[in-house]
Amino acid sequence: MSSLPKGTKSGVNRMAVELACPRCGHPVDHQARTCHSCGIDLALAVVLAESALRVSTPIPSGVIMAPEILVPRLGDFLLERGVLQAEDLQRALEYQQMNAASGKPGLLGQTLLELGLVDRETLDQVITEQILHLQAALQQSNRQLEQRVQERTVELQNALNRLAELNQLKSNFISNISHEFRTPLTHIKGYLDLLADESLGPLTCEQGEAMEVLLRSETRLEQLIEDLIRFSLAARGEFTLKMAAVNLPELITLSVNRAQKAAQAKHITLKVELTEPLNQVWIDEEKITWVFLQLLDNAVKFTPDGGQVSIDAVSDGMIIIVGVTDTGIGIPPDRIEEVFEPFHQLDSSNTRRYGGTGLGLALVRRII
Repeated sequence: MSSLPKGTKSGVNRMAVELACPRCGHPVDHQARTCHSCGIDLALAVVLAESALRVSTPIPSGVIMAPEILVPRLGDFLLERGVLQAEDLQRALEYQQMNAASGKPGLLGQTLLELGLVDRETLDQVITEQILHLQAALQQSNRQLEQRVQERTVELQNALNRLAELNQLKSNFISNISHEFRTPLTHIKGYLDLLADESLGPLTCEQGEAMEVLLRSETRLEQLIEDLIRFSLAARGEFTLKMAAVNLPELITLSVNRAQKAAQAKHITLKVELTEPLNQVWIDEEKITWVFLQLLDNAVKFTPDGGQVSIDAVSDGMIIIVGVTDTGIGIPPDRIEEVFEPFHQLDSSNTRRYGGTGLGLALVRRII
């Protein structure tokens, strides 16, 4: 919201000065009943102007303003009331069209008065009655609309409450099941480590290779469970940050070193570009390290063998911008937001090439 120009007391005063008559276009006082230039009833002219705007037709010039403007299908109403005969109405309509063709447009009621087919008192009474009927119908319609809006609002609120309950149930389920997974996984990890370092006896060459596969799978499963726990904490509003001053170059170097093994397996080059000097940053070291590892892991996962992944940091003295770039398959511009949706992957088919829960980038955005 911008402030008002100097010398302007309020938006209402400005609007009052800028109002113009819908008929002649001359400025009018917003409190006046009639236009001082053409003498038209302003309330009547505004209704006519709004009607003209809705049907995209201009206000007819030369037409005398009268309450009849507010009444649709006056002729039919006069016929229904028995005030007018069909042949008289037809004659009046033809006379009205003839006057309009000669540059003297007029309303039907005025035409009927000119031809002596109705008197002023009868015409005013019929018009007033129809306006009252229209007003009553409008009020009834408004009441029904208000009731529908209230009912719809209640329905939407109930739906939102139900959705919140379902989200809470989902978060609780994820949290409980993740912690339940962690306990047996700890036992599995412990015995795998004992077997791998041959504390329980020597391993053959084939057994050693199988053990490496098991350890990699266990590490991956452990990471997935940790992601689920982080997500459940974030969804329940229990996601907190432990802020401290951290040396960013060291943090980036540590993250790159931890991602080297996966990159080397695909012959992918990891490149670090840091613009000196980089000041210390005020962050949650553990969570930002996790963010870097997620971004690097994603970059490596979606980059073909022999590609390159780069992480760079640029400082302007107050803000440090860190970016991860890769030579991978890319993301369609119109689907970028989808990658941040939890439990969602761009390729959700049963034959998808890349695995994962679809939680990594959702948690990255939440942490950032």
